[in-house]
Amino acid sequence: MRVVLAYSGGLDTSAILALLREQGHEVVTVTVSVGQEEELEGVEEKARRLGAVEHYTIDATREFVEKYVSMAIKANGLYEDRYPLGTALARPLIAEKVAMVAKRVGADAVAHGCTAKGNDQVRFDTVLRYYLGDDFKIIAPVRELRLTREEAAKILARHGIDVGVHKKYSIDENIWTRSIEGGVLDDPMAEPPEDAFAWTVAPEKAPDEPLYLEVGFEKGVPVKVNGERMDLVKLVSMLNRLLGAHGYGRIDHIENRVVGLKSREVYEAPAALALIEAHRDLEKMVYTPRELRFKKLVDQLWTDLVYQGLWVEPLRLTLEKTIDAMNEWVTGEVKLKVYKGSLMVVGRESPYSSYRRDLIDYNQGWYPSDEEARGFITIWSLHSLAAAKARGLRG
Repeated sequence: MRVVLAYSGGLDTSAILALLREQGHEVVTVTVSVGQEEELEGVEEKARRLGAVEHYTIDATREFVEKYVSMAIKANGLYEDRYPLGTALARPLIAEKVAMVAKRVGADAVAHGCTAKGNDQVRFDTVLRYYLGDDFKIIAPVRELRLTREEAAKILARHGIDVGVHKKYSIDENIWTRSIEGGVLDDPMAEPPEDAFAWTVAPEKAPDEPLYLEVGFEKGVPVKVNGERMDLVKLVSMLNRLLGAHGYGRIDHIENRVVGLKSREVYEAPAALALIEAHRDLEKMVYTPRELRFKKLVDQLWTDLVYQGLWVEPLRLTLEKTIDAMNEWVTGEVKLKVYKGSLMVVGRESPYSSYRRDLIDYNQGWYPSDEEARGFITIWSLHSLAAAKARGLRG
C-alpha cells in the first residue's frame, strides 16, 4: 500500500514512518512549512533514512499568512478570548497540501500523527475527507495504537535514531503562534518555567524603556509599522521579535477542547495578540454600536468553527463575506505602548471614524438642552420602567 504521511520530523511522525515501513508499506512523506523557525533541512534526510521512497517539502508560509492569518486578524480570532488559533489555522492548510500530494502520487492512504485526545485529529480528518472522499483510508497510528512517546522511541531505537524523546515539552510552532504543552505544564497550578519560552523574555527582564509602535491598517489588514510599508509575512515576523523582546505575548489558560477535555495551554503569540488588540480598537472607532455588537457575534462563530476543526463548514465562507464587508472601513493608524509584558492602545485615528471631538467636548459645540435630555431619558427608559413597576421589582 502506498501511504502519504504528514511528516514533521519529530518523534511521533518519525516513529509512524518507521512503523509503516516495518509493516511493508511504501511511504511518501510531506513536510509543510507554515513559518516554523526550526530547520527543515534535515527533515528529508531523516525521512529517507527511515525508508521514505519520496519526500516533499512545501513552503506554504506566505499562503498561510495572506489567506488564513489575515482573516484571523479581520475576525479578531481569539478562541475563548485568549488563543489566537495558530495551530487551528495551520492544520487545514497542511491537510490540504498533504491531500494534493496524495492525489499526485496515487496514494492508497494518508497517515498523520494525531492522538485521540487532541483537536488536530478533527482538523486533519475532516479536511482530508473533503479533498479525498469519505472512503479514502486515513491511518492514525498514535490514535489507533495509543502510541506513547516511550513506545515511539523504542520503534526508532530499532533504527538507530534518537529524535529527542526526553524533551521537556511538546512544541508546535508556526509564524502566528508557538504552542507549549506537557511536562510540568500539565499541572494547572505550576507556573511555566522560563525554559518553556523561546519568543518572549521574562517581563521583569524586559527593557526599562517602553516601546511605542504605530500600526497602519487598510481594510482590516495591517500593512505598515511606524510608517514603513511591508508585506504581512515580514510585519508579523518583525512584531514577534520586537514585542517578544519586551516580554509581551505570553498566554496561559485553561482551554475547552473539541473532544470534551479541558487542557492547560501555554502559548507565545506577540504579533497575534498585538495586531488583534489594535484591530479591535480601530473597529470600535469606526463601527456603529450595532455594527460592533453584531461583529462580535460573527467573530465568535467564525473562531469557534476554526478551532473546532470545521474549516469546510459552508457557514465559514458566509461569515467571511460579512467579515470582509465590514472590514471595508477598518482603515487607520493605531498607536501601541509596550512595557514589560503589557500592551496598551494609546492612540488611534481613521478617515472613517465616527468619533467627533466637537460633539464630545463639554466646553464647546453641540450640547443637548435640558428639555431634550429629559425627553430622551423618558422615552429611552419607558419600557424598562413599565415592566419593573408591573412586576414589582425591587433592588
